[in-house]
Amino acid sequence: APRGGWRCSADSDQPGSAALGPSWRWKSGSVNERALQYKIGERIHGFTVNQVTAVPELFLTAVKLSHENTGAKYLHVAREDSNNLFSVQFRTTPLDSTGVPHILEHTVLCGSQKYPCRDPFFKMLNRSLSTFMNAFTASDYTLYPFSTQNPKDFQNLLSVYLDAAFFPCLRQLDFWQEGWRLEHENPTDPQTPLVFKGIVFNEMKGAFTDNERLFSQHLQNKLLPDHTYAVISGGDPLSIPDLTWEQLKQFHATHYHPSNARFFTYGNFPLEQHLKQIHEEALTKFHRIEPNTAIPVQQLWDNPREHHVKCGSDSFATDPTKQTIISVSFLLTDITDTFETFTLNLLSSLLVGGPNSPFYKALLEASLGTDFSPDVGCMCASSWGCVCTHHKSILLKKKNLSQRKGFEEERIELLLHKIESRMKASSLSSFGTSSCWNHEGDPVELLKIADKVTQFRQHLKENPTFLQEKVKQYFKDNPHRLTLSMSPDESYYEKQAKLEAEKLKQKVNTLSEEEKKQTYEKGLELIALQSKPQDTSCLPALKVSDIAPTIPFTELEMAFAADEIPVQYCAQPTNGMVYFRAVSSLNTLPEELKPYVPLFCSVITKMGCGALGYREQAQQIELKTGGMSVSPHIIPDDSHLDAYEQGVLFSSLCLDRNLPDMMHLWSEIFNNILLSLQTILCINQLNGRLEQEEHFRVLVKMTAQELSNGIPDSGHLYASVRASKTLTPAGELQEMFIGMDQVKLMKRIAEMSDIKPVLRKLPRIKKYLLNSDNMRCSVNATPQQMSQASKEIENFLKGITRSKKERKPVRPHVIEPVPVGRERLNCSQITRKLITEPTFKPCQMKTHFLLPFPVNYVGECIRTVPYTAPDYASLQILARLMTAKFLHREIREKGGAYGGGATLSHSGIFTFYSYRDPNSISTFSTFEKAAEWAQSGEFAQQDIDEAKLAVFAAVDAPIAPSDKGMNHFLNGISDEMKQRHREQLFAVSSDHLIDVANKYLAGGKSTHGLAVLGPENPHIAKDPSWVKR
Repeated sequence: APRGGWRCSADSDQPGSAALGPSWRWKSGSVNERALQYKIGERIHGFTVNQVTAVPELFLTAVKLSHENTGAKYLHVAREDSNNLFSVQFRTTPLDSTGVPHILEHTVLCGSQKYPCRDPFFKMLNRSLSTFMNAFTASDYTLYPFSTQNPKDFQNLLSVYLDAAFFPCLRQLDFWQEGWRLEHENPTDPQTPLVFKGIVFNEMKGAFTDNERLFSQHLQNKLLPDHTYAVISGGDPLSIPDLTWEQLKQFHATHYHPSNARFFTYGNFPLEQHLKQIHEEALTKFHRIEPNTAIPVQQLWDNPREHHVKCGSDSFATDPTKQTIISVSFLLTDITDTFETFTLNLLSSLLVGGPNSPFYKALLEASLGTDFSPDVGCMCASSWGCVCTHHKSILLKKKNLSQRKGFEEERIELLLHKIESRMKASSLSSFGTSSCWNHEGDPVELLKIADKVTQFRQHLKENPTFLQEKVKQYFKDNPHRLTLSMSPDESYYEKQAKLEAEKLKQKVNTLSEEEKKQTYEKGLELIALQSKPQDTSCLPALKVSDIAPTIPFTELEMAFAADEIPVQYCAQPTNGMVYFRAVSSLNTLPEELKPYVPLFCSVITKMGCGALGYREQAQQIELKTGGMSVSPHIIPDDSHLDAYEQGVLFSSLCLDRNLPDMMHLWSEIFNNILLSLQTILCINQLNGRLEQEEHFRVLVKMTAQELSNGIPDSGHLYASVRASKTLTPAGELQEMFIGMDQVKLMKRIAEMSDIKPVLRKLPRIKKYLLNSDNMRCSVNATPQQMSQASKEIENFLKGITRSKKERKPVRPHVIEPVPVGRERLNCSQITRKLITEPTFKPCQMKTHFLLPFPVNYVGECIRTVPYTAPDYASLQILARLMTAKFLHREIREKGGAYGGGATLSHSGIFTFYSYRDPNSISTFSTFEKAAEWAQSGEFAQQDIDEAKLAVFAAVDAPIAPSDKGMNHFLNGISDEMKQRHREQLFAVSSDHLIDVANKYLAGGKSTHGLAVLGPENPHIAKDPSWVKR
């Protein structure tokens, strides 16, 4: 994944979810007991213990400390979790939009005093078993986190991170590479024009093609105009070229100091070791200073304000004439008031959350918009919380109504139930505390969620109008209100390009002939530096021998329910939660209905069922479950490239006491959803039909809008799905379900004046999917819950309908894989019915999706081998090796793209990709050169070992108790198969890598597919072999 990440609101990014899989046990143990023994005032390696707090509902103990000499703050969360995390954050408060904190975040990771090699951050990705490594720039802080399960690895990464943050080299050439530079279009030809280049420069150009992100940025800038929130911390592409190297170094000197730092550690490793290393390797070299980074209080307005901005047009908008975004936002309370913030979050959910909220009814169901505007709800990412709502006239009516009538008690209860479910199901993420702690708030208070719930209930009991008074205080009587609107301008990107050209001309015109010559020479110097082999011997590294040779096997129990439906039971420490999944086959579904399966999945739990209307159903789902979802399920076979499973996956979770209610909700959906669909189509029930039909239209428009909004962040994924479309039989289905074909289909459906023809397809799909034919189920729960879970699953399966007549598969070639090894001994082994297409022949396709973006998303896919083939492990290692040793350098460092690399999917598709890339055709040439590099064998054994470490870090990533056994249930991959694959990974050699590079990546050896999402391209336009969309 690309390094770093900028958000105008970093807390909304939630990067920590990947880092902290909840692998903890459900009872406290020695880690918590040891933490509780620390005494207030105790001194440990230069730190003083300030507070020790047990948080039993999250099975953790929080220890707050401060460093005596520097004043650095420290929070340690002790918990029985083997996946340990570290982060250091600095309050960074820029006063211009040059992107100085963002460019600094990139540049500090390009080499340090102790580790002077170029880019130790990326190199450590291949020298460790980290489960997470990244860096993030928010509006007012910069964060450097990592996590790992290996103690030695933790110390290695901590050493690199500390040195990078506190003692970076900050070389000028690194600043030019990561930030911005003037360079000839062809750096080796001084006759080509000078242009702007730089990784952050291109990243931010790409970031602001996302209209939602652009709107969020304007919202923050205008609502909090007095200080750092008035600027773009990530950098405005038109302001980035104003930043100088000297300014970058000065910003580091004033902001990256221990006195302005907050350290966080989490997990079961000893706190003393962390403190000793941080103290000795970094903090002893500093003395306390006054950082002067505090953000002054935003002055409240006397009168509301309005502002209008422009954006680029959305070519996938459901209605091109209705692309205006409008919001009404209020400045609320100081986010360090944790209970008030908790209350306002609840109040926000009551106002805008789900189909029962007043704003959903007044805005979306009234067809005033296709979806809520960005950031609707309570945001707490700056020093002040704010609420963003929608449409001023509706807002004023609804807030008056909410103030008079209050809120239904049942809706309040279901929100409190949701909080309880999340507490039990979720892991801790340090990033949820970052903003509050950044402004001197108490991060431990944020962890004490149960106390907040108790306090909230007490306030409601003592004062029944508690919430109405908050509505009056923060909305009705609050003059700090911003009405922001944004509308598209067809020439927006042309105007931006013109402004950039003017900026470029201004910069070039100030250069003397001597400076132009120096610019050319510096460009050559940077290329030479980027191409020079790096001595990485200074960096710490694990060895392949540090990797566990075997994996622990997960105990699974197989049984049949309702006589013949296979169920997988996996007993796990799920902390009182039950996780249910089911897969239903698509094999009998007529081909003409398949394009509508994703739409069916997205609406099926939102249309009402049986006696429950859609509002009542939404309320029951929130009250009795932690969520119910349905999604398409396309899984390639592990042994044959041309075989795959096609189905629909049903997923849900609940507190154990609510299991009967959750399964009843599924029963109602399976048995009675048809009644809801028929109601919409029934002319006799006019009022109900119109309301249901309008609700369906709202869901369609929301789905279409969300797909369109996701393209700027996931363009490389869409390009890769498209490029693989014609390489395997499953590829066409993937493109139909999750590719650009689905985006375009949903746009067409959302634009229909009469939506009933699409609606009529849903009951037909229901007949093929929502029955017990060709179904399998799984349950993850504690051992004590398994007996009840088994009974509830049995009742559910006996209660749902079976097809009255046997339906034959639409495609006749269906196979059932034969179990091997120990699985052959288990007569209850789950088998999957796979589709094969013996006559399928892969072919090349090249597609250009023309989008009004200033950057490209590029994908090239190659058909190789399935998971169990001996060559698969070699290709997996090769993908990582090519990314680290060739593609990163050529695509990111030299090419200026935000990210790029190679991956091998479970389906056997080898993918090259780039992300927010200023290039396209030349990137395909880079992919070709990467293949030639691999065939030449220009890599050492150390390079191979590092690639293995990176691959094993992903293979051995922590698995939450809720997801144990899912690889077997969903993908058909057993622990035995994973162990065999593990042994194949260990055995990969240089000869194997050269062999697979020649066998699959050499020109003409395998079938390739290519795709680009991006702007007009004259080379592609002239080439008839490209399909233009």
